[in-house]
Amino acid sequence: MRQKKRLQIILTVAICLSAVLLSGCVERKLTINTVPTGAIVELNDEEIGTSPVTVAFNWYGDYRIRASMDGYETLETHRKLKAPMRDHFPFDFFAQVLWPGKIVDEYNWTFDLEKYEAPDREKLIKQSLRMKEQLATEAATKSVVAPK
Repeated sequence: MRQKKRLQIILTVAICLSAVLLSGCVERKLTINTVPTGAIVELNDEEIGTSPVTVAFNWYGDYRIRASMDGYETLETHRKLKAPMRDHFPFDFFAQVLWPGKIVDEYNWTFDLEKYEAPDREKLIKQSLRMKEQLATEAATKSVVAPK
């Protein structure tokens, strides 16, 4: 009798383990493209490669993107990655544990890089002189109050 009970427990554990091991999974991929291609891409302050680049991710949410390339302005932005309905409770249990196949979530983001244009030297000098005059005017008009 005791051996029969032990056999039932082993069989139950084996069925549960095989159900978990043979069940599906979710693979999440994010591809970042730039126009032109070849920019160095950072995702949340971590360099991930040269565009186009594909990375696996584990969570949905707000991502910071930085793309830089010689001859182009450095792009710094963020974008939100929204979770599909199957990733919300209680659907996530069925999609990630009970679904017999593999689910692949793929996302593609494309960013246009703008050509770098060097600033005009004369324009910069005039702008700095205007700012210097403005600062001097503001300092002269403000009265200084002595502490008590």
